Amino acid sequence: MRLVTTGLLATIFLASCSQNNVETDNTLEKYFDENKVEGCFALMNNGTGKFTVYNLARYRDSSYLPASTFKIVNSLIGLQTGKITNDSMVIKWDSVKRRVDDWNQDLTMYKAFRVSAVNYYQEVARRIGKDTMQLWLDSLKYGTRKIKTTIDSFWLDNSLKITPDEELGLVKRLYFDQLPFFKSYQEMVKRAMLFENDANYRLGYKTGWGFKENGNAIGWITGWIEENNHPYFFVLNIESTDHDFDMWTVRMKMLKGILKQLGFLEGRM
Repeated sequence: MRLVTTGLLATIFLASCSQNNVETDNTLEKYFDENKVEGCFALMNNGTGKFTVYNLARYRDSSYLPASTFKIVNSLIGLQTGKITNDSMVIKWDSVKRRVDDWNQDLTMYKAFRVSAVNYYQEVARRIGKDTMQLWLDSLKYGTRKIKTTIDSFWLDNSLKITPDEELGLVKRLYFDQLPFFKSYQEMVKRAMLFENDANYRLGYKTGWGFKENGNAIGWITGWIEENNHPYFFVLNIESTDHDFDMWTVRMKMLKGILKQLGFLEGRM
């Protein structure tokens, strides 16, 4: 394994906002109420350093399982350690039928990331191994840093947790190639995250969906929106008591609604 050293290691996941640069926007509460969820949203204007936040306490102080947002870090560690050779590397399907049809096939890293294939990234984690994975979590100061369970499930079973503030900070540093991984690998992950790219805006993100110890559904979308070559970084975290909650649809509908209210998606920012 080759570990890239950087002076940012000590500060990668320090809290990124303070009362002095935060504007609380309670008008965003309607998106949570109408979908019967708790949660928070934050958007950082990179040019000014200002944050627009709904539910600051949850954003800054509460930790949740990262679920599939961990694929960002899992990809970077896999690439850096050579367990993933590039974003075209195929891992063969193990012939176990899973609930998402897109997972039931041979997959490249790029495709697995974009369809959020749990099985692909469980195999990547097994190849990385617990000791190496733990070294990177410690180096990154990623969330609670704990691998308390098996190497292929710790980001899904609540043994590892992260705050929304830390999620936003990770994506911001990835965008600027400031994480302790080769730039080419950070660029690969950013390509996989870029889902919308037109004349008005570029939207890159990673979703996540898992369940708390009490059975509540936790959903994430973390990423960036870029308009006129100016990036803004965001994180959406939602929680539902309904185990059968339509997370696939609702979290994206909420994100698009919030971004549109804040003036995005039409190339005017």
